[in-house]
Amino acid sequence: MSSIFIQQAIFLIILIGLAIPLGVYIYKVMTEQKIVMTKILGPIETNIYRFLGPTAQKPMTAKQYGASVLFFSLFSFVLLLVMLLTQGILPLNPEQLPGMSLSLAFNTAASFVTNTNWQAYAGENSLSIFSQAFGLTVQNFVSAGVGIAVLFVLLRGFMNRSIKHLGNFWQDLTRIILYVLLPLSFVVSLLLISQGVVQTFAGSVETTSLELGEKIFLPLGTVASQVAIKQLGTNGGGYFGGNSAYPFENPNLISNFVENISILLIPAALIVAFGLFVKDWKQGRTIMIVSLGFLIAALIGVTISEYYGPQFNHVLGQMNLEGKETRFGIGWSSLWAVSTTAASNGSINAMLDSFTPLGGLIPMFLMQLGEIIFGGAGSGLYGMIVFILLAIFIAGLLVGRTPEYLGKKIEPFDMKMVCLVILTPLLLTLIGTMLFIMNPQAMSWLGNQGPHGFSEILYAFSSLANNNGSAFAGLTVDTPFMNILGGSIMLLSRFIPMLAVIYLASNLGKKKSVATGSGTLSTTNATFVTMLIIVIVVIGALSFLPAMALGPIAEHFMTK
Repeated sequence: MSSIFIQQAIFLIILIGLAIPLGVYIYKVMTEQKIVMTKILGPIETNIYRFLGPTAQKPMTAKQYGASVLFFSLFSFVLLLVMLLTQGILPLNPEQLPGMSLSLAFNTAASFVTNTNWQAYAGENSLSIFSQAFGLTVQNFVSAGVGIAVLFVLLRGFMNRSIKHLGNFWQDLTRIILYVLLPLSFVVSLLLISQGVVQTFAGSVETTSLELGEKIFLPLGTVASQVAIKQLGTNGGGYFGGNSAYPFENPNLISNFVENISILLIPAALIVAFGLFVKDWKQGRTIMIVSLGFLIAALIGVTISEYYGPQFNHVLGQMNLEGKETRFGIGWSSLWAVSTTAASNGSINAMLDSFTPLGGLIPMFLMQLGEIIFGGAGSGLYGMIVFILLAIFIAGLLVGRTPEYLGKKIEPFDMKMVCLVILTPLLLTLIGTMLFIMNPQAMSWLGNQGPHGFSEILYAFSSLANNNGSAFAGLTVDTPFMNILGGSIMLLSRFIPMLAVIYLASNLGKKKSVATGSGTLSTTNATFVTMLIIVIVVIGALSFLPAMALGPIAEHFMTK
């Protein structure tokens, strides 16, 4: 057991060690400073702006920026939807796979445009190489880029002084993809290829089964390039149905380590970039401490639950290895489960449905907190900042003082936007769960009854509403009802909070900076860190404890 915690501690040390220089690099990219890549990528960037026209570099208001986000996302959605429907007549389809059904194509397009990567299909059986490489992989880049762009809009809102402009969406998206996501994905792809992750335009190959001596077909494809950005962009959608538990996506411990680091790398680096951007590294330190605290607590909880589960006798050498790859074991499987739900990644290297009740409860709760513990690329950090504003507002009510953060007063309009960001995923989780259970066919879509069946439903809608994409097994998800309901939830839970953040940034940017005084609440000391943790936990507990009591908590007490 101690060796598992030592391995996990080393992982976290390396993560922070890599995140610091990457955060400095991202800060320089987003403040348009000269970097090593400028000479190489600068001409490409200039030509992109020339192609896009004059609007590519003009400052935008909140209305213009939000409209650009929606227009670009709608265009991406329609393009991917058409591609999935017509893949049967498109090139690079050696298996001659037909197009998806309309409801499944809608769900998949909504999933990848919203950075959720919920998959109601097995990629090797449903998607051509063309759809995977030019449809899903492209969306993995741009959906992550949109999230990071909106984060920096919010940061500009804090740093602006009576200015309505928030930057330019097309410029932000271009720089994020060109200078950050593409170079990192190239490096990670090469590392994965070196470990045996598949990367080819060839289709399936025929071989002989070692066990039975029968002819079988092994699916191939452009796997490494998609896996790299699916992890770095906190997307998570697998090239194969088995996701990162499948050997062609994740062959060994080295590839597993690289992929797991990639899940948390950009979210952690953005916290560093945040501290530099607002010119106060202590603010970034506060968020890093809170995020690491939650992550470590969740990691310890899941690992202990899987190692000392109530239905296993550790004295006799029993522990919960069901649903886990033997090459990863409990330690790396627990670390991945926590990482993928702390960030809005959703990829898996073990079957979450086979975790103990408490081992499955913790990843579910991380999602239900709004995936602000590191969280998605960009979206996790602006979600955490929104919780900070809520904690400051509560503190202001307690002392009878107008709350302030980073020199800006937090007023009623700001709190309305904060409530939209926090409550939208929360309500959609509960509403989606309710609508599913009320469907007369719901029981026929469940593989398990009782508390575990309810846990599968609650986990699925926690995942959909928080743009995660992971799921417990046992729930039939490829039905027209689930595809339409799930796709609608993913779209609403992505773009309502995103637009609220943009308008919050605009309102903050119009305000004059307030000088720090003796009555200003410190947001960098231990007292505020404790208060922020309490606010986050209380919001999550009050919202989901009754539902949890019907699912994983009840199952835990029923387990012998």
